[in-house]
Amino acid sequence: MTPCLLQDSAALKEDGNNFFKAGDMQGAVSCYSKALKLCDSPAESAVLHRNRSACYLNLEDFSRAEADASKALDTDPGDVKARFRRAQAFQKLGRLDQAFLDAQRCAQLEPKNKAFQDLMRQLGAQIQQKSAQLNSTDARVQQMFSLLLDTSAKDSDRQKVEAAQNLVVLSREDAGAEQIFRNDGVKLIQKLLQSKQEDVVLSALRTLVGLCTGHQSRTMAIVNELGMGQLCAVMGVEASAVALAACHLLQVMFEALTEGMKREIRGKDEAILPGDQLYFVPSKELRSMLRHLLEMLPASNVSGAGRDSAINLLIKQVPRKSLKNPDNSLTLWVIDQGLKNILQVAGTVPELTGGPPLTDNTQMSCSVLLSKLYDDLIGDKERDNFFKLCEEYVHQPGLDAKLRAIQTVSVLLQGPSHVGNRALEMSGMMDAVISLCASEDVTHQQVAVEALIHAAGKAKRASFITANGVALLKDLYKKSESDQIRVRALVGLCKLGSAGGTDFSMKQFAEGSTLRLSKQCRKWLCNDSLPPTSRRWSVEGLAYLTFDADVKEDLVEDKEALDAMFKLAKSEDKTVLFAVGSTLVNCTNSYDVEKPDPQMVELAKYAKQHIPEDHPKDAPSYVEKRLMKLLEAGVVSALVCMVKQESPALTEACRESIARVFLALVERQEDRGTVVAQGGGKALIPLTSDNNTSVGKTKAAQALAKITITSNPEIAFPGERIYEVVRPLISLLSLECTLLQNFEALMGLTNLAGISERLRQKIIKEKAVPKIEGYMFEEHELVRASATECMCNMISSTEVQKLYLATGNDRLKLLVLYSGEEDERLRKAAAGTLAMLTAEQPELCTTHWLEILQALLLSEIPDLRHRGVVIVQNMMQAEKSLAEKLMESEVLEILSVLAKGGEGAPKSISNIAQNCLDKAFIFYTVKYL
Repeated sequence: MTPCLLQDSAALKEDGNNFFKAGDMQGAVSCYSKALKLCDSPAESAVLHRNRSACYLNLEDFSRAEADASKALDTDPGDVKARFRRAQAFQKLGRLDQAFLDAQRCAQLEPKNKAFQDLMRQLGAQIQQKSAQLNSTDARVQQMFSLLLDTSAKDSDRQKVEAAQNLVVLSREDAGAEQIFRNDGVKLIQKLLQSKQEDVVLSALRTLVGLCTGHQSRTMAIVNELGMGQLCAVMGVEASAVALAACHLLQVMFEALTEGMKREIRGKDEAILPGDQLYFVPSKELRSMLRHLLEMLPASNVSGAGRDSAINLLIKQVPRKSLKNPDNSLTLWVIDQGLKNILQVAGTVPELTGGPPLTDNTQMSCSVLLSKLYDDLIGDKERDNFFKLCEEYVHQPGLDAKLRAIQTVSVLLQGPSHVGNRALEMSGMMDAVISLCASEDVTHQQVAVEALIHAAGKAKRASFITANGVALLKDLYKKSESDQIRVRALVGLCKLGSAGGTDFSMKQFAEGSTLRLSKQCRKWLCNDSLPPTSRRWSVEGLAYLTFDADVKEDLVEDKEALDAMFKLAKSEDKTVLFAVGSTLVNCTNSYDVEKPDPQMVELAKYAKQHIPEDHPKDAPSYVEKRLMKLLEAGVVSALVCMVKQESPALTEACRESIARVFLALVERQEDRGTVVAQGGGKALIPLTSDNNTSVGKTKAAQALAKITITSNPEIAFPGERIYEVVRPLISLLSLECTLLQNFEALMGLTNLAGISERLRQKIIKEKAVPKIEGYMFEEHELVRASATECMCNMISSTEVQKLYLATGNDRLKLLVLYSGEEDERLRKAAAGTLAMLTAEQPELCTTHWLEILQALLLSEIPDLRHRGVVIVQNMMQAEKSLAEKLMESEVLEILSVLAKGGEGAPKSISNIAQNCLDKAFIFYTVKYL
């Protein structure tokens, strides 16, 4: 069926009706929506709204279904169909009282309608059950309150602690949460938050999570009653479990307040705002929460973990979720109100007095936050203002201020590097960095060397440092008595030495220098007496040096170094994640390499221009051996731990690196079982989410597809996890993906579709069927055949069968044509689909396929003959006239041969052929009698 084009509303309505009958709800919605824009008649508009409501019910968009049904009833209150649909929508939305009133009115209008009576009975039972649940819950809540308010008992009293824990369980039920809230439970929770017993405070925070989850109005009331000051104070305590629970609560509060970000706001609050696509305007409560978080950042009484949590919340909540939303006012507000606070944390040098306490991850988190804010800006004016504020902070007199300024520039270089480079180009900044490197003070050296390392990232800056800083770094590496300075100087040298990347002909240092540097990095990495931060810098060095294939080979042979690196990846220091990911990407050669056009290479040689060269040890045979050694060393368990890290340091770029490594690890079919057994399949699923880059999501999805093709999906992704694999595979059915990715996705979906009806329904719901059909027309024979195989497994679903029943489509003809193609795999898939389809939908049977059918029956391939006799059997069972026509053709003679075991027919084929002949005999006997 072709999509509805611009025409009059009556024709669009008819097209919508046809789409609805064919099971294409999205197509029907599109036509009805276009018709509504053209329609002038209120009565006709009411019918269109009623029809669209039915579509939304099928699409499980119950809020829109209720809205459309209500619009139809506004015009015609006696429209019983619209009222029934609204009752169904109300029921699904949990608004049972309103659903019952609508169902009751429908039954009054049509007393004999069984559907109306059944709905009333269902609603009556649900209302009674909810009422009983509320009464029971009320008694439980009162019991918990009386125990918790008992002043004679201490907070540590066992019954009191258990009562607080039971309150958490109650808050996770809708009825329980409502009862707690209505019985002044927030005031009680406020008292519990002041308890000195950690378990009681944790229970109070988790109860608040239950109250706020998915409920905007309740969250606003709680924020106003408790005050953000108290919640932020709880998050800033030293107890890590309490701080983490408070952070989770604030995250839930943010999500509840911003729930209407870019959609029609409806839900438990029953609040409706005008307009279909609304952009969120920060509320008073939201700004209050953000202001308190920004004030926490430089506060000296806030723990390092609490500060990290505040930064993490700002990263998640402030920038726009989608660049399609033109409103970045929240980012601008945060920059105006709090950028200096963020820079103050970024510029903190722990060794200097007066700064707030930090963790190893704080400044990396600041880099991520600054990068997110800068990327969310629109236009040069906003970006210039951002830089101006940074410049004002950096440009301060005094030695301590200069140290903090250089530390701030280091953080900026790791985040919005463009801003960091501009700050570094400020008058005297680079000279200060070079001079501090020569200072005798270890703290001064450390701050300056780190800035030098981060500044070397850009080619322009790297050439300046190569000319001016290499001698200084070498001098520090050789003469410094502090290993912390030596390891950082070494990383600077590693970074400069790898400026040529993977180009074997562009080496900055003398032959063997990178190997010596890498040996020292591995030595420090394995030195447990060094602090974790220093060992982390040695991994940074390897991340640069492993562009050299000789270094890669040495590293994978060093099991002690690999083990030390993997332990660091699993440690509390999250800042090492990107360095580990980059090192593994280099070792597995999973970076993208653009192969130059051979003709362009010849032209470059003729013009005596530089031509990139591959290292001999980057050949596929070497890469394969490195992959095997990494698997033996336990790389999968390290990657799994890295994915689980809840930290801003797990950036999109870091996730992409992990996805690239996973894809390389599952390239060999025999290694996929090992990856799955160690948790790799489970770890890949979150890598396909929006927290990854588009390239990273594609790589992770392709790795999932490879696993799904060759492993039993029910074992690789047990339980509900198997349903999470569907969407990533469907994302590969895109023109932006390669044909190999399309092919692997179709193969994976074929396996999933063959498992259960529920999985087939998931594939249908994700709108994959039209994409699968599209690939059935692909020129590449493997892709075309795999798409047809996927359709063969999908055809078991009634919704897919209805597509073939719809009038005016050529889907059935395509299957028949493919059953006569030369490609054996395509013929099997198409004939198999026909066999299943004709069994389920006999009305599709016709004798127009006689020539193709005879070719199947006479095929030398047993599988094709088997499909042919099944189709004949289906046709004979479908209709007597079809059976007669078949028996009047050459099919009768072919069946006779097959029934006798001729043509080498297997017993299963002979039995079906004999069954067809028996039916034919009965038909003729009855006819002539």
